[in-house]
Amino acid sequence: MCWVGNAMTRRFVSSKLRRPQIIHSLPTLARTLVRWRARRERIGLVPTMGALHDGHLALVKRAQRRADRVIVSIFVNPTQFAPTEDLKTYPRTFDADIAALARVGADLVWAPSAETMYPQGFATRVVPEGPATVGLEDAFRPHFFAGVATVVAKLFVQCDADIAAFGEKDYQQLKVVTQMVRDLDLKTRIVAVPTVRERDGLALSSRNAYLSAAERATAPTLHRVLLACADKIAAGHAIPGALAGGRAALTEAGFAVDYLDARNADTLAPVQSAKEGPLRLLVAARLGKTRLIDNIAV
Repeated sequence: MCWVGNAMTRRFVSSKLRRPQIIHSLPTLARTLVRWRARRERIGLVPTMGALHDGHLALVKRAQRRADRVIVSIFVNPTQFAPTEDLKTYPRTFDADIAALARVGADLVWAPSAETMYPQGFATRVVPEGPATVGLEDAFRPHFFAGVATVVAKLFVQCDADIAAFGEKDYQQLKVVTQMVRDLDLKTRIVAVPTVRERDGLALSSRNAYLSAAERATAPTLHRVLLACADKIAAGHAIPGALAGGRAALTEAGFAVDYLDARNADTLAPVQSAKEGPLRLLVAARLGKTRLIDNIAV
């Protein structure tokens, strides 16, 4: 037997793995939420597209510290994929995901179908601006943030979430969702969770599974270059020169760089000097057929 605690309560549960409740329909989800609310339980949400790894499980654990019940949504959202992207081949590992969530004690998995999320006649989208239009991911995936904002807004409403945990690895997405919550007066509070990394520094991502053995050996260079750029900027080197050197190092290592940029960490506005606020370095680059993203604070 073991104690399991969070910010609201400490619950005595069996140490035996407990499979989370799996729900596919909105009426069933609503009935469950009514029972939880009748007990005045606080609800946390971790939105995912499945193919779960330790980074996702860190989000679940953080949500458990802030809520009495944690829902993990598993939905591969078609509206955030362009026709040229990997919707059909995106990894789907539902049984393994459920086993992983049982190990960390998630309460419920919300796994709607595309027809449930986007029924016939669906005609409303959330189209974010602000941090969604700063020339980073949006410059290369112009469809992406409207798809993310729309599905996340729906998930917040469907799950009646008090808090939602998002990883800092997708830093621009974190800022877009935070802005959306503020602008639309949604009740859900966004909890940011630091990036989880492999021992060699590679940020955990479901898409890492696409890397060949040789590419996997090269992939940590992305993080090492970010660290080197951050060290140069912190030491007083000019930002443009530090970033130019970083791009050259990535290209030499075999990456095709989409961007390596320094931005204000709060607004994502471009910066030319370390005096222009807290800084965040953000990178996106392709290694073979796999597109990797990462970011760090300076």
